[in-house]
Amino acid sequence: MPVKSVPPADLHVWGDEDEVVAAAVHYAWRRLKEEPDPKTGARPAADLAAAAATAVSPQGIGGAAALTLFDRVLSPATRAQNGPMNLAYIPAAPTRAALAFEAVTGAANIFAGTWESGAGAIHAENEALAWLTRLLGWPGTAAGCFVSGGTIGNLSALVAARAAAATTGPRPADGWKVVCADSAHSSIKSAARAMDVEVVTAPVDARGHLTGAAVNEVLDSTPGVFAVVATAGTTNAGLIDDLDDIADACERHGVWLHVDGAYGGAGLAAASVRHRYNGIERADSFIVDPHKWLFAPYDCCALLYRDPAPARAAHSQSAHYLDAIDRAVHNPADLALHLSRRARGLPFWFSLAVHGTDRYTQAVEQTLTTSRQVADAIRASDHLRLVTEPELSVVLFERPGWTAQDYAKWSARAAETGAMLCVPTQWNGATVLRMAFVNPDTRADDVIDVLRTLS
Repeated sequence: MPVKSVPPADLHVWGDEDEVVAAAVHYAWRRLKEEPDPKTGARPAADLAAAAATAVSPQGIGGAAALTLFDRVLSPATRAQNGPMNLAYIPAAPTRAALAFEAVTGAANIFAGTWESGAGAIHAENEALAWLTRLLGWPGTAAGCFVSGGTIGNLSALVAARAAAATTGPRPADGWKVVCADSAHSSIKSAARAMDVEVVTAPVDARGHLTGAAVNEVLDSTPGVFAVVATAGTTNAGLIDDLDDIADACERHGVWLHVDGAYGGAGLAAASVRHRYNGIERADSFIVDPHKWLFAPYDCCALLYRDPAPARAAHSQSAHYLDAIDRAVHNPADLALHLSRRARGLPFWFSLAVHGTDRYTQAVEQTLTTSRQVADAIRASDHLRLVTEPELSVVLFERPGWTAQDYAKWSARAAETGAMLCVPTQWNGATVLRMAFVNPDTRADDVIDVLRTLS
């Protein structure tokens, strides 16, 4: 029987990658120094496919060609999330320190699901989580982990809530239920579908807030509710539900309170709006996305539990190959719907360590100041109108007399010229414009100048 030849031990399968690694690192360094291009954006799929051709092939195209393809074709077909005039959806404005450490985190290749594999990284992540815990007013025994985004964070928290409810009684005959407002993020309904539970909608008041009275009425008449979801900063309008009154209703009925602060939770760091969050210290679980308004890169959601025991009971996985894991230490895999995970909280931790939490408070306050200045200009304008008073850093406004087509046309033109990314939304059944301020480099005067083109 012929014996197959074995390559020498010093012959690497991948060959010499020094040149391509150096080129990629240099490219990342250069990109970190550049201002984002406000004109970049999606291309039609067929057009992009033709321009990109085929890079993944049996022989490959080589490092230089792959990097050139990314730089000249692929990257320009993505939206610049950190541009100071990107006010669409909820953009992102990571610090350069956080972006740089994202590269370091990737290079370190850390498995951060268990303490045994990633203790150093998990310790650092926990330090960042502890800052958030203090902002919440929670005890030092609170714990959590970083997950990919608000959708997984909300789902993981609700899985823990349902498991906790199941310890007190059997599954209701007509199934479990979760209560939220129509203004809750779409991920709540997505989580409910994944969990096969019913969403019961409680009405908001005239201000657009979910109230304790509305929640209490639903809980009085609806058996089988295992959790109520309140929002600390709705995505569409930046509104904060009446958390303290909702907490009263949940406490009265013995129901888990989860607070979705994916966007607005960052406002906890700002003294000027901290009073709006009163009652959040009574929540059982909470999420905030540092990649939204806490200046971290994608993807990074902080998931926290005031008492982590129910989460560990719900999420800890069991398998023979996991038997050696020490369950007495902090294992992020025990606190969310995941096992494998990278240390996605490290860039956030690094930026906090570099700049300090005082600078973070200053940055959040700066965006709030900018949003208020723009809102004041709209309020004083003779051709624009605020449609609701801003509570955080989202501003909704309209150009009276314009149709949905007028808004879409203006928005597309502003994006094409690089002047501003500002897209229409719906508010009380009408088309309006929406701006979300999360970048401390955004200047009110620049925004106001662009808004004059709405005349």
